[in-house]
Amino acid sequence: MKKAMGPQTVLYPMPAVLVGAQVQGKPNFMTAAWCGIAAATPPAISVAIRPARFTREGISANNTFSINIPSASMVEKVDYCGIYSGHKTDKSRIFQVEYGKLNTAPLIQECPVNLECSVIHSVDLGSHILFIGEIMETYIDSDCMTAERADPVKIDPLIYTTGVRQYQRLGEFVGKAWEIGKKK
Repeated sequence: MKKAMGPQTVLYPMPAVLVGAQVQGKPNFMTAAWCGIAAATPPAISVAIRPARFTREGISANNTFSINIPSASMVEKVDYCGIYSGHKTDKSRIFQVEYGKLNTAPLIQECPVNLECSVIHSVDLGSHILFIGEIMETYIDSDCMTAERADPVKIDPLIYTTGVRQYQRLGEFVGKAWEIGKKK
């Protein structure tokens, strides 16, 4: 029997990403788990950010941001960026930073995947502002690819588990999408 828990933000898995923005002339990064693909055409991603977050200031000022997908080995730096606010802590030197097509969306070299985004919509949802960004460019470390495609096992993305507040890795392979259901 299931227990009714009331409205909650329970969705598994949630990626632990580093959102990058140029804020007051410096790159800044914050950890976010409320992030996901929003559309295929144009390719778009969404991220929900509290209005008071320092990174939100840079996104709003420049209409750009980056989504940097860290590997599980980066867990300490990812958690650090979630604990400490850019309002009081300069996080511009934690990572090796580079820029791609957009000059105001800092990319983290150490992250195996980087998405460079231009804001196409923002929606004030109360506790959070939902930024929807068109993905202008995708960068993937070549050693994290198999047959010219991103390989999630090689990327080893960090996952956040809400409720218990912990980080995890991807689990085991259980079936091929768009194939295993044909057995039913």
